[in-house]
Amino acid sequence: MDAQGRGRAENIDPADQWVLNPNTGEYELRLTPSAPQSAVPGPRRAARAASRAAGTPTGAAGGSSRARTAAPGQGAPGRETPGRGAPGRAAPGRGAPGRGPDHEAPDAGPDVPAPRRRRGAPAEPPPGRRGRRPVKKKSKAKKVLAWTGGTMAFVVLAVGTAGWLYLKHLEGNINSTDVGDAGSKGFSKDEAFNILLIGTDKRTGAGNEGYGDKGSVGHADTNILLHVAKDRTNATAMSIPRDLIVDVPDCPTKQDDGTEKVVPGTDGVRFNTSLGQDGRNAGCTMRTVEELTGIHVDHFMMADFNAVKTLTTAVGGVDVCLAHAVNDKKSKLNLSEGPHKLQGEEALAFVRTRHGFGNESDLDRIKVQQQFLSSLMRKMSSGDTLTNPKKLYKLAEAATKALTVDTGIDDVGTLKDVALELKKVPTKNITFLTVPVVDNPAEKVHATVVPGPTAPQVFDAIKNDVSFSEVKKQQQASKDAAAAADAAKLKGTQSQASEVRVRILNGGAAQGSAQKTLEWLQNEEGVTKSENAGNAGTSLSRTTLEYAPDQADQARKLAAIMGLPGSALKPGKSVINTQGLPAITLTLGKDFKGAGVSLTAPVKAPEVQGQSTADKVECAK
Repeated sequence: MDAQGRGRAENIDPADQWVLNPNTGEYELRLTPSAPQSAVPGPRRAARAASRAAGTPTGAAGGSSRARTAAPGQGAPGRETPGRGAPGRAAPGRGAPGRGPDHEAPDAGPDVPAPRRRRGAPAEPPPGRRGRRPVKKKSKAKKVLAWTGGTMAFVVLAVGTAGWLYLKHLEGNINSTDVGDAGSKGFSKDEAFNILLIGTDKRTGAGNEGYGDKGSVGHADTNILLHVAKDRTNATAMSIPRDLIVDVPDCPTKQDDGTEKVVPGTDGVRFNTSLGQDGRNAGCTMRTVEELTGIHVDHFMMADFNAVKTLTTAVGGVDVCLAHAVNDKKSKLNLSEGPHKLQGEEALAFVRTRHGFGNESDLDRIKVQQQFLSSLMRKMSSGDTLTNPKKLYKLAEAATKALTVDTGIDDVGTLKDVALELKKVPTKNITFLTVPVVDNPAEKVHATVVPGPTAPQVFDAIKNDVSFSEVKKQQQASKDAAAAADAAKLKGTQSQASEVRVRILNGGAAQGSAQKTLEWLQNEEGVTKSENAGNAGTSLSRTTLEYAPDQADQARKLAAIMGLPGSALKPGKSVINTQGLPAITLTLGKDFKGAGVSLTAPVKAPEVQGQSTADKVECAK
C-alpha cells in the first residue's frame, strides 16, 4: 500500500506524511504510526514472545511502559543493548519507521525464528545519544523525492509539493490543449522561455455561474506574457490589454474528433477575441501575440475565475493594500482603506473590479492585478508557504486542477521544472509592465487602444533577453563583456557592396524571405554577387552570418547593410557558390523581420510608464 493508501485508511492528512529534511532541503515521506508491520518480528517482539512462553511478566522483558526499567542483565536503564530495544523505544533497524512507542505487537508464538538485525543497523546508539530516539535509516524504496517550486507562474503556476507516488494523481487533474506548432514541443532548463498566462472570463463550472455573461465562450480577458531570462537573473511580465486592437492570424485548431480546422484570421479586432471567438483555442492567442510582438511564445497556461478563488485560499490569503475605501456593486468588492488579506470570493472581486480604482478602465484594472500578483509571488516564495507541507499540498491540488496548459508541459514533472526555474528569479528583478498604448485614433468615443510608438522597443528588449530591472553588477559586467566582444566583430575595414559574395538561406524566417532579401540586396544595396540557396534544412531562432577569416571585411559590410548585431557573425568557413567562388553564408532565422529591417539588439531596455517590480508593496488607488 502506498503513502496515500495509508493516509486514507487512518483519516490522516497526506500532507502530514511529508517532513522537511534539514540535511537535504527536500521533503521526505514519513510513514504513519498505523502503517502495516513486517510479518517477521523485530528483536523486541521476539523477546516479548519468549518471555511470555516462559511465563515472565511483560514488564521484565522490556515492555511498552516508558516508566519501566530493564530487568537485571538487560543493561542500564535508558541504554540499549545488542538485540534489545530501550524501554519504550523501537530498536534500531526495526521495520516501519514512525512506529509509536506504545504499540503492542501481536504474540509471535514460541516457534518464531531467531531475530536478525537488519544489515547496517548499529548494535548500540552512537555516543551522546543515550536515552534519545535512535536515528532511523530510510530505505531507498521509502525515500520519495518531493518538490517545491514556485515564485511565479501567474498566480497559477504552480508551486507544489508532492512525491513521485503522488505525481499520477496530480497529472490526472491537469487539462491540456494541443496547439500544434504555435508553441514549443518541450521545455529547456538552459534557455530563456516565454509563457503566455491567460485568465479567461468563461462563466461555466461550479462557482462561476453568478458572474456576468453566463453565455461567454471564454475570451482572453487577462493576458500576461511572462519572459524568463536565460541566466534566470530577471523576468518580465508584460500585460496585454484585452481591448488592444490587433490582427488575429489564421489558426489551425485540433477538433474533438482529431481532425484539424483552420479558423480564418481577422484584422483590426480586440485582442480578447483571439480566444473562444469562432472556436479559437489558446494556440490562436499564442499566434496573435507572436504576430503583435514578434516574440515566439513557448507555452501557455490558462485558468478561469475559480483559479483565483482556490489558489488564494490554498496559500492562506494574499495581502493587499487600498489607498481608499472601495464599494463596487458590480464586482461585489467592499473593502475599507488600508491593508487586507484576501482569499476566495473576495480575492476574485478584487482582481475583477473596474470601478473601484483609477479611471475605472481596463488599464487601471491591469495595474491592480499586477499589484495582486506581486503580492501573491511574495507569499508563494515566503518561508510560511514553502516550509508548510499542508499549504503546499493544498496548493499542488488547487494549481493542477485550475490549470489548462499546452501538451508540451502537461505533465507534473515538467511543470515542476518550470516552477523551479522560476523560483531562481529574485522577486526584486521581476518587472511588471503593460504594452505601451494610445487611444484608438479611429474612434470618436474611445473604447479601445492601439500600440504606442515605444511598443516596438519594449518587444525588442524582451525578444533579445534584455532586463527591465536591475541585476547584480557582476552579472551585468559579464553581459557587458559579451556585448563588447560581439561589437568588436563589427569593427574593421569593410568591402565594397559589389565585392560581397553571399549565399542566402531560409532557416526559419517567413516563407519567401530569402528571395525577397536577395532582390533587396541586388536592386537597392548593390550586393550583386548574391544568390538564393533555398531552405537551410534547419530552424534557427536567430539570423546568422558565417564567414572564413579572410572574408571578415565582406561580413562586416553585409552586417552594416542589414543591421545585424555582432552576435550574428559566426567566424567559420566559406562555402562555394554557383560560380565556383568562395562565399559567406547568410541564414535567416525566426527573428528575421524583413529585408532592410535592422536586427541589432537593444543594449538597454526602455523605461515604461507605470512599470514596477514584484518586491515592492503598493496600495491600489
